[in-house]
Amino acid sequence: MAKVAWIGLGIMGYPMAGHIREKGGHDLVVYNRTTAKADKWVAQYGGQKAASPHEAAEGADFVFCCVGNDDDLREVTLGPDGAFHALKQGAVFIDNTTASADIARELDAAARARGAGFLDAPVSGGQSGAENGILTVMVGGAEGDFEKAHPLIACYARQVRLLGPAGAGQLTKMVNQICIAGLLEGLAEGIHFAAKAGLDIPAVMDTISKGAAQSWQMENRWETMMKGEFDFGFAVDWMRKDLAICLGEARRNGAHLPVTALVDQFYSEVQAMGGRRWDTSSLIARLERVAANT
Repeated sequence: MAKVAWIGLGIMGYPMAGHIREKGGHDLVVYNRTTAKADKWVAQYGGQKAASPHEAAEGADFVFCCVGNDDDLREVTLGPDGAFHALKQGAVFIDNTTASADIARELDAAARARGAGFLDAPVSGGQSGAENGILTVMVGGAEGDFEKAHPLIACYARQVRLLGPAGAGQLTKMVNQICIAGLLEGLAEGIHFAAKAGLDIPAVMDTISKGAAQSWQMENRWETMMKGEFDFGFAVDWMRKDLAICLGEARRNGAHLPVTALVDQFYSEVQAMGGRRWDTSSLIARLERVAANT
């Protein structure tokens, strides 16, 4: 069994690390900024708690990370107590954070300078996907590192694919978020329109979900959207962070993302309504507010 370190036990990282422990049977050392969360994880799954990312990574064959953003990631890797200072030769660092492609390339170079490997491996599937071990994992990095890490990543994933060199995983996650943003706004507008037209919304959704309009968002979110329930996973604040990454990358590579930019603006309005922690399907609440004020 491999010696594994896990850094970041948030709503995604906590169950993901648990799957590696339970399904893979690997020896885990975990680090979390809030020590109570690490204590809870160790009490539930076993393993050990580390006092810093550096301590967690010492002697590890694989180091996983799932934190908030580029700044958090740089701190736990290259900061004074960062994991990279303890990476042994031949170890592989797997980053599940949704971050920029730039920092993925930066950390890849830093890992290689230490004789270690790096994979940027952002995930899709939300909290339920993490809890059920059925995430989609989009990976960038060297093929040899991917092959070594694949069995461990598979503990919490339904789909794992290497998509190119360092940064390719993050770029693919951007594509994912661009597509979701447009789908959710379209679904919100469709349900809003159906309500205004006096249609039987459950009957409409049951019908069109069997045709070309079908999507995961439609299957899993139309009913809660209709009821105004928005506490089912990925928060608006997180989506805006991700869309900022997408739009920043688009400015660099020349991509034109008018719908993504517009939906990002709509999410800013949801935030102003008090919906920072609502899930991303809350776009419909904005439509209803606009309709009520016209």
